[in-house]
Amino acid sequence: MTSFVRDVAWRALTGRRVDVVVIGAGMTGAGVALDAASRGLSVVLIDANDFASGTSSKSSKMVHGGLRYLQQREFRLVYENLRERQRLLENAPYLVTPLPFLIPLFSSNLVLSKTLVKGYASALRLYDLTGGWRIGHRYRRISKAEALEHLPTLNADNLAAGFLYYDARGDDARVALTLAKSAVDHGALALNYARALRVTKDTSGRVTSVTVRDELSGEEIAVATTTVVNATGVWADEIFALTEKRDTHQITPAKGVHVSVPRHRLPADVAAVLSVPGDRRSIFVVPFDEAPYTFIGTTDTAYDGPLDDPQCTPDDLAYLLRAVNAATSSRLSERDVTGVWAGLRPLLTPRAGEALRERTADLSRRHRVTDTGDAVIHVTGGKWTTYRQMAEDAVDALAPYVASLPKVRTKRLPLHGVSTWRPTSELESRLYHRFGDDAQHLVALVTKDPSLGETVIEGQTYVGAEFVYAVTHEMATSLVDLVTRRTRAHLHDARATLGAATRIARLVAPFAQWSDDDVARQVTNYQSLVRHEFAAAGLEVDHD
Repeated sequence: MTSFVRDVAWRALTGRRVDVVVIGAGMTGAGVALDAASRGLSVVLIDANDFASGTSSKSSKMVHGGLRYLQQREFRLVYENLRERQRLLENAPYLVTPLPFLIPLFSSNLVLSKTLVKGYASALRLYDLTGGWRIGHRYRRISKAEALEHLPTLNADNLAAGFLYYDARGDDARVALTLAKSAVDHGALALNYARALRVTKDTSGRVTSVTVRDELSGEEIAVATTTVVNATGVWADEIFALTEKRDTHQITPAKGVHVSVPRHRLPADVAAVLSVPGDRRSIFVVPFDEAPYTFIGTTDTAYDGPLDDPQCTPDDLAYLLRAVNAATSSRLSERDVTGVWAGLRPLLTPRAGEALRERTADLSRRHRVTDTGDAVIHVTGGKWTTYRQMAEDAVDALAPYVASLPKVRTKRLPLHGVSTWRPTSELESRLYHRFGDDAQHLVALVTKDPSLGETVIEGQTYVGAEFVYAVTHEMATSLVDLVTRRTRAHLHDARATLGAATRIARLVAPFAQWSDDDVARQVTNYQSLVRHEFAAAGLEVDHD
């Protein structure tokens, strides 16, 4: 087993020759690394930033088939999504779990339109038949009282009934990290903050090496390789230009924004699908798994700004709050918002001859694998629910360049952390649902130092051992890594997390070898991130 410790992995790059270098360590890239490594290929997985630092940490945290894709007659896509949803439930049961979804039905006179009810029932029946039934539950109609039990602040005066169906949820950043760990378990090398600088080819035009720069030290290493996979999501066009020396326009980014509010202001024990007044879209209201917060999302708008810095704007925030307030009595305002995040969907640009739809919500969520004939494979588009299928297709495309490529092995391959071990205490149980059987290592840290079992951030359940373990065993290199991706504290409540920033930085300093100046710099960097995101959304960081 190759170590998942960053300096060890970096040193192992020297003199390395591999079958494939995977560029991009989000959900798809980590999935490609696991697929290739599980087939016996030698693999290096790199990302210029942190694992899942792009789209793969900024999704709606839902593993779903996409009910609305049925309206677009994307039946094959829905079938594929639901099939892959089930595989994730089976291969990572501690990370991905079923989640009920509520569709409230409103009527001004409490008399429901038969056409409306029939339409929803038909769509949900088709959803179940397409594969939704595999989760073990079928949709059902529920009463007004049952709907209010799940989401008490729904507008009771207009609420008539509802439908309940099932999908799943998972912490996207932890799933992506777990995929990278799983790839390492199968012999891959995985590195964050390792940028692909150059791609070298031989006289026949075939790739021979990738020059990688350590973004933390500046050191460069040339990794000899037979093939390259570009799995960089919204950055795919940039890597295409790097490898092919020409520009392309395969990706149309679409921005998705989410905001968090305290659970007591928007109580919900299931996800809810709310129609947006005056728009042909819906948004989701989703309870965070254990944290006392609910998040609202997502927007779906065209984006032409910096790929590294999508932000929630005041208009985005107003759109989400207006949609929630139209369906509930919560009367949410900007002062209720505790966290914001914005990500970019790497949607496929329509091919020549295909119609370019006005709304990004109407663009296909399918994926595309492109072989440019130089042993570089580009995998673009898609959604994180189908990462495994995307990875399988990308690795299959390596066949012309890799001798005797074995068949895919990830369909029933348990991910890292899956074992027969089960928790027996409250702390073990909570840690298990984030770390799987690695939770035993965190419990051992707490046993050795009980203070590491104490919560660190007001109103949140993260304990000190989680931050220490992230630094020592999960390649976290900064305070931002710790609170935005290894934990989701920043998404839950950025103000509370900022209030605990110095404590967290000092806690991990001995393990990260941070000096007092380093601790101060880490806190300042995180403070800058919070202020930047809140200012972009028109929010104040400090308020009473």
